[in-house]
Amino acid sequence: MATRKPSPALLIIDMFSHFDFPDGERLAPLALDAAHAIAALRAAFDERGWPVIYSNDNFGDWKCGFRELVEACLRNAGPAGAIATLLRPDAGHYSVLKPKHSAFLASPLQMLLQKLEVDTIVLAGMALDSCVLATAIDAKSRELRCLVVDEATAALPGRRAAALQVLQASGTAEVVAAARLLSALKDQPADNGIIMAL
Repeated sequence: MATRKPSPALLIIDMFSHFDFPDGERLAPLALDAAHAIAALRAAFDERGWPVIYSNDNFGDWKCGFRELVEACLRNAGPAGAIATLLRPDAGHYSVLKPKHSAFLASPLQMLLQKLEVDTIVLAGMALDSCVLATAIDAKSRELRCLVVDEATAALPGRRAAALQVLQASGTAEVVAAARLLSALKDQPADNGIIMAL
């Protein structure tokens, strides 16, 4: 029996939001900028048949599922609706609800990654200094290779540099530019399940 190659997965964190939290209005346009970079990454992963996983909180509403959250955001005007329109999941994508910051905490993400034979996760989403950072730390503790795509993350300007420094200085994740990652993917065969060293 042929052995399946491990593959990377794109993990999109907390991009479906009503932005009705402190600093939400300031973060929303930055998240919309990140959404455009995420859409390009998602297209590259879809083209290669690599997993795309959405991890989102449900704002404490445990009667609300992920698809319902997406639909609610689509009905919103402004950045919430624009982001939901750009990043609305397709039938082949996966979703995981999370109760707190890290996408791994009290969620089935680790089991899903094992079932999909994922060895590398590419992180995108918001907020870089909170949920993305916490997820990256948990990924490292699970011995997963972790890439954080700079332009595909959102954070308030005063917090961004510190979060990037923690990720890089600690060796928690490789921080890569979106254009560099997309170029690396373009230059390798679509059936290659490895993101080459950047």
